[in-house]
Amino acid sequence: MTQAFKPVSIAIGNLVPHPANVRAKSPETYASENITHLKASIAVLGLLQPLLVQKIGGKFGVLAGGRRHAALQELVADKSAKGFTKNTKIDCRLVPDDCDVITALSLAENITQEPMNAIDEFEAFARMMEVDGQTPETIAKTFGTTIAAVKGRLRYGLIHPDIRDAARAKTITLDTMKAFADHPSQQVQKQIFEALTKEDSYLQAYTVRQALKSRGVQVSDDIGAFVREEYEARGGPIAADLLEEHSVLEDAELVETILLEKLTTAAEDTCAQMGFSWAEAVVRYDYAAMADYGRVYPGPIEPDEVGQKRLDVISEELEKLQLEMEDESLEEAAYDALYNNLDALEAEARDLQEAYSAEDLARSGVIASWSNGQVTLHIGLVRPEDQQETTGKASSSSAKNDGLDSDEIVYPASLTEDLKTERAMALGAALTMHPKATLDLTLFKLVSDVVGTGMSVTQAIKVDARKEYRTHAKMDEIDSTSLEQVAEAHDALNLSWNDEAISPAERFARFRELKPTEKAKLVAFATAATTQSCFARDRQRDSLMHDFEIEVMPDIRAHWTPNAALFNRFTKAWLLKILGEELGLAQEAITLASSSKKEIVAFCDKLFAEPFATLTDAQREAVATWCPPMMQTAGIEAAEPSMTEDSPDEADVAKAA
Repeated sequence: MTQAFKPVSIAIGNLVPHPANVRAKSPETYASENITHLKASIAVLGLLQPLLVQKIGGKFGVLAGGRRHAALQELVADKSAKGFTKNTKIDCRLVPDDCDVITALSLAENITQEPMNAIDEFEAFARMMEVDGQTPETIAKTFGTTIAAVKGRLRYGLIHPDIRDAARAKTITLDTMKAFADHPSQQVQKQIFEALTKEDSYLQAYTVRQALKSRGVQVSDDIGAFVREEYEARGGPIAADLLEEHSVLEDAELVETILLEKLTTAAEDTCAQMGFSWAEAVVRYDYAAMADYGRVYPGPIEPDEVGQKRLDVISEELEKLQLEMEDESLEEAAYDALYNNLDALEAEARDLQEAYSAEDLARSGVIASWSNGQVTLHIGLVRPEDQQETTGKASSSSAKNDGLDSDEIVYPASLTEDLKTERAMALGAALTMHPKATLDLTLFKLVSDVVGTGMSVTQAIKVDARKEYRTHAKMDEIDSTSLEQVAEAHDALNLSWNDEAISPAERFARFRELKPTEKAKLVAFATAATTQSCFARDRQRDSLMHDFEIEVMPDIRAHWTPNAALFNRFTKAWLLKILGEELGLAQEAITLASSSKKEIVAFCDKLFAEPFATLTDAQREAVATWCPPMMQTAGIEAAEPSMTEDSPDEADVAKAA
């Protein structure tokens, strides 16, 4: 039977806890840190919901609303809070003394209130700003939270309405919806959303973020910060975000143009200062591609009279500095200052006694690249053609190339660079599928680079907490297998610790509670995002990654498949040569010889997407394993990916799921 409870106004000082309150034995529920938001809300908006009370002696026990009661008591004790004293009366509902369902009432009050949908919360914050005219500052005050946390929720509430509707309808996940906030423009969000959902494929947060990267660079990215001033001076468009660090430089082409200009200027300045003969700039320095370059170093010289006098002065100053540094009473800052002076003087002395020869300067140069968030100068490099002796050998290579048949397969520089990018993506996918091995690799590199000789054990991965910035002429058209595998790995990550609304210290505490297997997957995913543009490794140049890639990616075809994007960049003659000589489809090559290149590309694309049933075993094997030779990991036959990495506990969990 329904029972109405009489509305009454009761002074805060006459309220006490009720023993029948279902949360009475959970005092942590009422701790100050757990009711901060509620206290702030009541202070600004008042008590929005009456308390349920029952007479206990001369007081009134709070049967339901214990957290609100605790917040009211704190407001009374808070001298800065206006309008709250022990005599302040609040709205309550009085439960009769003879009611025999008081515990049920308390329980119902606590469990029948459904938590607010996250999307509704984000949209409510946005409406408070757009409709009610509130600011992030006033909203933060109302709910007792930080301005940054409010802005974070507002960003999600301002995502394009169609995307929010898709999340509410559960056609995409909440995490996928949040990924669209990486770009502030609703127009861009809608374009990416429509492009990624046009084929009704399953949409993942990782895929969204990758697609948004093609639409600009965030100002907080190291490249964005480096070029921003010049970018703004040239009128480059900026999509402003509520959080400044998430604003986006929308013209990616202008960003790269400015970056290359700045790198070129740095290379040319160094070239002019040191007397080298040439200067170049690249966004990323490819150590594998530069392996054929030589390098020259300064040699000893006899200083002139002025130089010798300066050397004598430096020697005296060095002796004084060394004596001063022996003083054990020196504070750390003073010692560091002396050390820096010592280091500068020793460098000056080296410059006076070493120099590049005129011959070396005439054949060497400088390449500037972007690395670890700064301009890096590679000095004294010698191009392969300039390493030849002047005996006619330098022309032998070009003479040989002039005699090549027109159908000989060659890989132009632009295609070579893009294939390196695709191989790096495939390697990244392989790393996510071998989390334990990748964890070992990452920790080994981190430790070795710090405690070793100072030389990096490998340049193949960037362990510096930054994703690799990848470019590709046909990124939207290449095979997506590796992206899908990485996205699947991302969806399997435990990200419960990564809540932007809490502090980094709290996030770290939650992170430390993860299982070792969960941490390994997180490290593997992060390391996978750092893979550098690459081809198959040379054991002598990088034995670590040569062997490791054989372990995790014995067959690149498990992560990448040739498709029309690749075949379109080959000549018709090359395609026929691949079909006839490398795949053993000689008859098909003869038949297709009279076809257009477009038709041959379509044939190849279909062949590799799903090998024809009419193929012989040898032809099928050739199609299943073919790739440009520099992309396949060397030294081992194709093998199935290892499925033995999971611990017994993890395997049991998988079975239970």
